[in-house]
Amino acid sequence: MIRHRPFGSEHPYAVTGDQRVPPLPVGGETCELRARASAPVTSVVCEWSGPAGDETWPLLAPSSAGSSEDGDGDGGHLAAAQARSLADRSYWSVTTPPLGAGTTYRYRFVATTASGAVRRTRWFSVAAGSWSASGGRLDVSGGDRLVPGSVEWLTGPEGQRRVRFALRLAADERVVGFGERYDAVDQRGRTLDAVVFEQYKAQGAHGRTYLPMPFALVVGPSASWGFHVRTARRTWYDVGATTPDQLVIETDLAGDDALSVGVFSGSPASVLDAFLAEAGRPETLPDWVFRLWASGNEWNTQARVMAELDAHRERDIPVGALVIEAWSDESTFTAFRDAVYDVNEDGGPHRLADFTFPADGAWPDPRGMVEELHGRDVKVLLWQIPLLKMRPHPRGQLAADARAAVSGGFVVTEADGRPYRNRGWWFPLALMPDLASEKARAWWTSKRRYLVEEVGIDGFKTDGGEHAWGHDLRHSDGALRGLAGNNRFPVEYARAYGDLLRSAGKAPVTFSRAGFTGSQAHGAFWAGDEDSTWSGFRAAVVAGVTAGACGIVYWGWDLAGFSGDVPDAELYLRAAAASAFMPIMQYHSEFNHHRLPWRDRTPWNVASQTGDERVLPVFRRFAHLREKLVPYLSSAASATVSGGAPLMRGLFFDFPADASAWSVVDRQFLLGDSLLVAPVLSAGASTWDVYLPEGSWVDVWTGAVLSGGRTVTRPVPIDEIPVYCRASAWPALRPAFEDLP
Repeated sequence: MIRHRPFGSEHPYAVTGDQRVPPLPVGGETCELRARASAPVTSVVCEWSGPAGDETWPLLAPSSAGSSEDGDGDGGHLAAAQARSLADRSYWSVTTPPLGAGTTYRYRFVATTASGAVRRTRWFSVAAGSWSASGGRLDVSGGDRLVPGSVEWLTGPEGQRRVRFALRLAADERVVGFGERYDAVDQRGRTLDAVVFEQYKAQGAHGRTYLPMPFALVVGPSASWGFHVRTARRTWYDVGATTPDQLVIETDLAGDDALSVGVFSGSPASVLDAFLAEAGRPETLPDWVFRLWASGNEWNTQARVMAELDAHRERDIPVGALVIEAWSDESTFTAFRDAVYDVNEDGGPHRLADFTFPADGAWPDPRGMVEELHGRDVKVLLWQIPLLKMRPHPRGQLAADARAAVSGGFVVTEADGRPYRNRGWWFPLALMPDLASEKARAWWTSKRRYLVEEVGIDGFKTDGGEHAWGHDLRHSDGALRGLAGNNRFPVEYARAYGDLLRSAGKAPVTFSRAGFTGSQAHGAFWAGDEDSTWSGFRAAVVAGVTAGACGIVYWGWDLAGFSGDVPDAELYLRAAAASAFMPIMQYHSEFNHHRLPWRDRTPWNVASQTGDERVLPVFRRFAHLREKLVPYLSSAASATVSGGAPLMRGLFFDFPADASAWSVVDRQFLLGDSLLVAPVLSAGASTWDVYLPEGSWVDVWTGAVLSGGRTVTRPVPIDEIPVYCRASAWPALRPAFEDLP
């Protein structure tokens, strides 16, 4: 009849029509109280109780205009789901007078229907907090960057809510980091926050990210430093936007009374190394991760998968890894679609022998398929989602798994112990496994063990992981609460699958889009969902540089984008060229309901859709080059893992005092110690400007030796990307660029 949730859905960036706005006000602020009511309701009033006595206020009637819940309407089947979830819903509302700091107020809603029936909500409480110079303990260790008198605490009757403070910034310092960012490498002059969030496409335009971190590297021409806010809670940053010489940090505390911040000094690489000593160090992954990865969401049968891999072989395009997304029943994410098996009512794991695979089914012989692919030197990864779907109503094994998860205490819960139901737009109302809990991890991964040990799977695409919205959710039996659990969830998610693979004698190869501090130690990452556009291409380069600056070693993107119509030949080949010089080279395409023409990002489909005869031979050239670069990439990654500079990194790691290098920081990068890469990021380019830092450089396509410290302009035919090698490394790397098809 009538509903009010003080914190709403807890979408990090939107408010809902049934919440309090803001949910935790500050003294002197007004507060909008919203409620939703069913159609028979004709009037709603708010009964309000405070120090001045009791009052009754009528609520404004619903209006659908101008809701802050409006969603973007961009293309793709996932976009449609997002838009539906964020569509405007009418609500009743009233705004309170300014609230007194430290005062607790009570309120409830009373609804009347056309028939005269009256319905009341329960009583709710709200209290305004206040900012002051005292209230908790802030420890900033490792330097004297803290601005005196800048520390303020926001305190409510329940305890500390937030703390904010400022660190000094010199005029010539640049600020890089905060996890994977899409809008700019240098965040100086900007405001941003750090919370794990699924921003479907256009991440740079929205300033949101799947992979944030409360860490930044501050690079000066003569010295560098960095900081790590040692929390998993949400943080906010004003990077000299308001006060140019101050970096203001604000942190959610949710009742904690202390915060620790580490400050590190030294070269950019040594600052990052000090951070990784706290966050967790990456580990070396096998060489096959540096080969081409192939994927298409509509490769949903064994026959289709093998046909696509046959097509690679027939066209002489070497593949090192295959990601199969549409393999499962899309219900349990543990059983191949069409497999016949008995339900384990206790939610226990199956073995391969428990399944019968119909000869005319989608996957007649999964193990045989994997064995054949291994015989072709192709590794296989399977797609995963860390949820138990509850729409439509679960049946069969999924129903048994849901019962077992709840009864066994394997799910994230609300504060009152009820299972949390996903509030996001993707898989709404799903249950969420509590992967911060050892017992839940053991149960969850046991159900996937047969895939590794018996089917022979080599890794998992650990998709999703951004679904835990709620200030008071409980993870790991209450050890993690609220957004601290949300931010840590993708770390524990990848860790769980990595541990499963290790326990079966395999390398811990996971492929994630979401992460946080600590993700550096767990597998590989890609930049998430994006359209096939030049702007998406440019954002991906920024994302790779910023992810690397925070210690992510194995990183890539869906080259040329995965969503919408296939890219034109120019965008596709420029993106393929760039990806050949990134840590992970892979293509993928979004589900399109099997409608023709196919939207696969295979080079032959792009060639067919665009009619451009250059696509196949040029893509083949870069795929063969990638194969020849694997030893270099492997050696460079090992150096990074051992404490060196990032594998894919901005020029500032090697040339921090070179002011000119900052002018190209969003469009050039180093790959390992020896290669400088300048992707062509605009349509129609026939020449491209490249800044070469000091030193001697070799154009890898012509062999020409050039002196650095200047900008050079070179022609950029479609089968070349501006890449320069340090002259000292050229004798060892020259063979990789010779005898290409």
